[in-house]
This record gives sequence, structure tokens and C-alpha cells, in this order.
Amino acid sequence: MNYFRQNIHEMSGYVPGEQPPAGTKIIKLNSNENPYPPSPKALKVLQEIDGEMLRRYPDPTGKNFRVAASKVLGVADDWIAVGNGSDDLLNLIVRAAGEPGKQIVCPAPTYVLYRTLAQIQDAQFVEVPYPDDYQLPVDLLIAARGAVTFVASPNSPSGTAISVADLEKLAQELSGILVIDEAYVDFAEDNALELTKKYNNVIVLRTLSKGYSLAGLRLGFAIANPLLLAELNKIKDSYNVDAVAYAVAASAIADSEHKTANAQKIKASRAKLALSFQELGFKVWPSRTNFLLVRPLGGDAERIYQTLKERGILIRYFNQPRLEDKLRITVGTEEQNQILVKTLKEIL
Repeated sequence: MNYFRQNIHEMSGYVPGEQPPAGTKIIKLNSNENPYPPSPKALKVLQEIDGEMLRRYPDPTGKNFRVAASKVLGVADDWIAVGNGSDDLLNLIVRAAGEPGKQIVCPAPTYVLYRTLAQIQDAQFVEVPYPDDYQLPVDLLIAARGAVTFVASPNSPSGTAISVADLEKLAQELSGILVIDEAYVDFAEDNALELTKKYNNVIVLRTLSKGYSLAGLRLGFAIANPLLLAELNKIKDSYNVDAVAYAVAASAIADSEHKTANAQKIKASRAKLALSFQELGFKVWPSRTNFLLVRPLGGDAERIYQTLKERGILIRYFNQPRLEDKLRITVGTEEQNQILVKTLKEIL
């Protein structure tokens, strides 16, 4: 039986990385989670949550978090909107702008949720192929004339950097919305935040899942012109983020020192891990994220993925064009990375 729209019946849903049950003894390097604990200041807030906070509905706009974030970002708090993870905000953007006859555009390969969200709205989804070096195909993206154009910066799953100059050219030339998804910005060298002040059609998305070690909290935020955010706020759930998440997130984002220290450790480990993979004969793409995209010698990616899984190490394999011979591997702790490399040497 099919009670739903035909496009929903025909589409495939987004498949997230495997999440083993809590307590499972496994090295988990498949979902780009931060291997280090969140800010102690954020954990202290969590431990001191008052029951009154749970009894009442939360502030629908997350004023306490927006004020804390505004101080860190150097923007007014009305330039910030909060979501149940940045995926919630991606959903709002596509719901607001996507419909049959409208085009949702992105370079590819990239975050596959963009495709899923476009399919839900029955909008036309246009993938503009990345070249092998993952330089942004700016002119082709402009020519695609998207109602929304998504660019993950840095990109996933490649980990590669996108220049701010290329993003600015897109902002200047596109007639629709440019969404710059900066989920991994805390491990990069540049960001596109200033473009939101220069161009009314630019939305920058951030998350606390990666750099702030709060993937389980589910809190993301958008930075854009308040007039643009006001349109999105019309269609969001009244209370899309819970009071606990707001309180913990406000404390976490204020503790930039803790976040930066963890990011520096990950960047140092990333460089060492990349060298280890190269010594094993892997091709390694230059990463500005907390993961590496690699191609094993001979492209035997699926076998390596399955063998590592049998040995208690989860990494990410994408069975899709242009990625079927590659693996995406999250940077773990030094100990986890050493076990991974040792195990790879045994199975290659």
C-alpha cells in the first residue's frame, strides 16, 4: 500500500553512518565525531539542569544561545537562527525554496542529504561534478541556476578546502540562495562568515557536532541577513530545540579555548595519519576537516571496510559512483589511529 506522495514512494532515504549500541567495544571512525570530550564548562551546565527548565517550553528562538554565539562570531544575535542540528536548517531552507520546477544544485560528490531533501520537495536536483582535484566548478554551478545552491566548505567526503574567493563569485552571480555548509570549519584555515554581511542571498551553516564534541546534543545554527532568517522562522517547528540543548550549547560555544585546543590535536593527528596512509600506498586527498578521504592501492575499498569492521573498527564506505574505490576515515585519538594503521598493515 502507498498512502504517500509518489516522489516519496520512489525515493531512497538518507542512510547515516552506522551507530553501534552504547557500550559496544569498537573503534568508531565512520561518522566524523570528535574523539575528545566536550567542554567541562558545558558538562557542568548539564549536571546542574533544574527541573523547572524541563517543565516549561524552551525559548522558541534560543536567545541565550544566540547571544553567546554572537559574542564569539562578532555578529548581532538577530543574524543567527538555531536548529536541531544543522540538518534541521538544511531542511527548512529546502522546504522554503524547493518545489516542482525549481532546481536544487550542488557540486558532487558531497553531502548526500542535499539530494534527499530536494527529493522530498519533488524539486529538480542538479549535481555538478567535481573534477578529480575537487576544485569548485564555479561557472557550471552558476549556469545551473539553482533556487538553492549548496556548497559544503570544506567539502565532505573529500575533506578538501573551498576558497572564499570562489564562494564570493558564486554569491555575486547566483540569483538564488547560496548555502555554505561549514560543518567542518573548526578544522579549516578560512571561513566565509563575512560573505553573509556582503550578500543578502548567503546563508552560512555551523554545527556544534564536530569541533565542539556535541554530536549527541543536536544543535546547529545559521548566520544570515535577518530578513532571510525571518522567512525560515515562519516554517520552523515552534520549539525545534530543547532547553537543555540551548543551555549546554551556550556554555560550549563560549569556551572557544577548549574547542580550539581539541581542534589543534586533531589537525596534528590528521597530518600524521595522512603520512601513514601514504606510506601504505594509499592516495590521500588534502583535508581541512577531521577526516581523510583515501584510495587504497588497487581501489579495494569495500573489502578493507568489511575486514576492518570484522576486527572492531568502523570506517565509512560509500557504494556510489566516484567513491566506490575510496574510504572516508575519521581522525581518532592517537591510540585509535595507531591501532587502525597497525590493523591495516596486517590486512593489506
